Order: sequence, then structure tokens, then C-alpha cells
Amino acid sequence: MALWRGSAYAGFLALAVGCVLLLEPQLPGSALRSLWSSLQLAPAGPGSPEGRLAAAWDALIVRPARRWRRVAVGVNACVDVVLSGVKLLQALGQSPGNGKDHTILHSRNDLEEAFVHFMGKGAAAERFFSDKEAFRDVAQIASELPGAQHYVGGNAALIGQKFAANSDLKVLLCGPVGPKLHELLDDNVFVPPQSLQEVDEFHLILEYQAGEEWGQLKAPHANRFIFSHDLSNGAMNMLEVFVSSLEEFQPDLVVLSGLHMMEGQSKELQRKRLLEVVTSISDIPAGTPVHLELASMTNKELMRSIVHQQVFPAVTSLGLNEQELLFLSQAASGPHSSLSSWNGVPDVGMVSDILFWILKEHGWSKSRASDLTRIHFHTLVYHILATVDGHWANQLAAVAAGARVAGTQACATETIDASRVSLRAPREFVTSHSEAGSRIVINPNEPVAEWHREGISFHFTPVLVCKDPIRTVGLGDAISAEGLFYSEVRPHS
Repeated sequence: MALWRGSAYAGFLALAVGCVLLLEPQLPGSALRSLWSSLQLAPAGPGSPEGRLAAAWDALIVRPARRWRRVAVGVNACVDVVLSGVKLLQALGQSPGNGKDHTILHSRNDLEEAFVHFMGKGAAAERFFSDKEAFRDVAQIASELPGAQHYVGGNAALIGQKFAANSDLKVLLCGPVGPKLHELLDDNVFVPPQSLQEVDEFHLILEYQAGEEWGQLKAPHANRFIFSHDLSNGAMNMLEVFVSSLEEFQPDLVVLSGLHMMEGQSKELQRKRLLEVVTSISDIPAGTPVHLELASMTNKELMRSIVHQQVFPAVTSLGLNEQELLFLSQAASGPHSSLSSWNGVPDVGMVSDILFWILKEHGWSKSRASDLTRIHFHTLVYHILATVDGHWANQLAAVAAGARVAGTQACATETIDASRVSLRAPREFVTSHSEAGSRIVINPNEPVAEWHREGISFHFTPVLVCKDPIRTVGLGDAISAEGLFYSEVRPHS
């Protein structure tokens, strides 16, 4: 109803100004602007919900009292080649057939089927391409296509790049850094010499726009399909270099990502490497928070191992999206795991139940040796920051900052442009389906909702979704980095 009133009000304003123009065609532009401003400030409403929400965020987002000074990030890094998925598949001579998911891509046909499958859903996905020579040929065609762009890629490098935008932060990045990537990185990012290699790892990011059509296919949302033949990141080759660099660098925050890249490896190597990850994390000085950024996965056994083989208890914080959250619950038999996929916007109560379960079952408690106290969940239209009470501060600012950067980065604007974004989050929801949750109604003037459940606090805020996104790649990494930047860890002995 409020949105309808807003539309009617805007129509009335336009009509009023139109009448003035008809009656007084010689009125100068400055007078018209003044009239328009005064009409906009009329008591019928203080601006669009998007404008009010953005202004409310700006007032909420304050820097924490204790700030990070040195952030170490590892271990996946690459060059992203970003281009139109449809144009690449056309250049490869593929035509749109029936979509079919492939957990590993072995050929151009597998690529076409998997791309069609996910474009039809408007969902993001990431896959390993097993054939080295075939991948090299596809990558070369992709790199040379008109409109193809080269960017910093890999969760670790993207998070490091985002942190490096703050000149008062020192950032260490460990990962396979080739010449092109080194050239693209911010000057504020330090790469240890052992991380440098002669050849770049390329990841191909096939983008599509909301409503884009290919044959019978029509994308419901803008998103991307990522694939690579990436062995350095796949084996997490830089893990030991990363951990050995920490002693000299002495970070006050460590960010780890790249576990999902191991999907192309054998089960034996995965198991061995995960144990080495846990050993490496345990070498990081006690009291230094470790954030783990998850990414798109299809291997339930690998996800189960990450949850159960002491990786979750070894880290302090998690960043993930709706696909990773549901997949995690399915792999480890958590709440709502019988759900095969989200139907449209992920249900807030269900998301909240799964976040609660992760922190209750695998997070910090007096009786459990676990450091996990924080989860930053992001989906297209809203974010939730769930924290164990007593361990984190400045959560309102952190969740709002993460949501704000989603709107600015997708639209490629410095600040939120209310005319280019839309508020699509549920305006009211229940906070749980596993128990009697409370009902929350979102007010754009107070955009962060808060609720509590057995010693865990939840902070929810809508996202102002860019109507015509310029670039969707790396949004999750920017969100997690920004949320961490504004988060304050409380020291525990």
C-alpha cells in the first residue's frame, strides 16, 4: 500500500509541475527546480523507500572503536575474464539445447548444458573444467572476444583488493599471482615473492542480464556462470606460503578462501589437504580471528568434511550466500535440508534457522572447543549477520555496510543512487520456522532489524538491488570484506 501511495504521489508531483509548465512556459529552470524541491518536501512523504533506506544506512554506518591494521588474505587468486556467456557460446559454435547440470565440465557441450541450466534459473554457479587443452582453447577465444574484460579474480585477491581501498590498512595477499594479476592489483597489496608465478590462472566468467534471451531461454535474474581449469588454486598450493608469511606480517585479521577450488581433486587429496588446512590455521596465533569465505560447491562429501573435519571450529567467522547455506545444511543434515532449492527469495525464517543451527552445533560454547562466533549471510535482496553474544561489536554498521556496498558496486556508483536501485526484500517475515519466531516488519527509516535466540544475535537489513547491474562478479567478496571492515572483535582470553 505504501509503495502504491508513493507511486500516486510521484504521479501527482509530475502532473503539478506539468500544469505549471503549461501555464508559465517562460519560468526559468532554477525556479522550476526550486518548485520541484518544495513539492518533494511536501508532507505527503519524505522521498522514496530506497532514498530513505540509503540515508538511514549512512547514519548507522560508523567505524568500530578498535580497527584492523593489518589484514592477511589467502589463498585463491587469478585473472577473471568477464564476458557475455551467450556471445562466448555462440563464438564456440554452440546452440541452446536442454539445460543440464554437470558437477565437472569435460567438454564444450557440458559447458553449454550447464550454462543453460543455470541461466534458466538466474542462479550463480562455479564449475571445474577437466580438459586442460580444451580449456586453454576456450580461454583464448574468450580473452580475444570484443567486450571481454580482465579483472582481479579469486575470492582472496578480491577481498584483499577491497580491503586495500582503505589506505590506513596494510594488506598481505598470498595466492598464485602471475604477471597480469600483479599488474591489476592495488599498490597497497603486498605479495610475498614466493607467491609470484610465471603464468596467470584464468577464470572465465560468463555473465547474463535479467530478461536476456537465447533461443527459448530467458534469464529471470542477472547473474554469472564461472568455470576454470585451475590446478594451483585447486590444490591450494599457496597455503604453506601463506601461513609462513603470517609470522613476519603479524596480521590482526586473517581471511581464508579457496577450499571450494579443491572439488576437482581426488578424495584422498581433499582429505589430506583439509587436515593440512586445519593444522595451518592452528599455527595462526591464538586471538587472531580467521574468516573463512565459502563459495559455490557441488561435492557434498567435501562440504561435510569442511563442516566436520575441524575446519568450522578452527575459524572465527564465515561468509556465504544462499546456495552455499542450503548446500551446507543438506550435506550435514541441518534444518530444512529436505528443501531441494530455494523457491525465489530465500525464506528469512528458514535462513535464520540454518544460521542458528550452524552456530549452535559447530560454533563457540563453554563446553566446545570452537572459535566460530560469526556468520555473514548474503543473498540478492537481504543480508543477515549472526553472532554469538559477547564476541563481536558494531554489527548494525557491519551488516548495513555490507548491504550498501552490494548496491554501489553492482551499479558502479560511489554512493547509492536511489533512482537506480530497488527495494525487493520481504517487508515482513517471521524469524524462525523451527520454533515460534517473532514477526518483523521492515521500516526503511530503521533498516536494520534485530532479534535474539539462545545467546545468538541476528541483524537483518534489505539490499538495495541495482536495477541494471554493471558487474556482478566479486559482489559476495566485496560484501564480506566490507562487513568485516566495519566489524569489531571483542578480545577473549
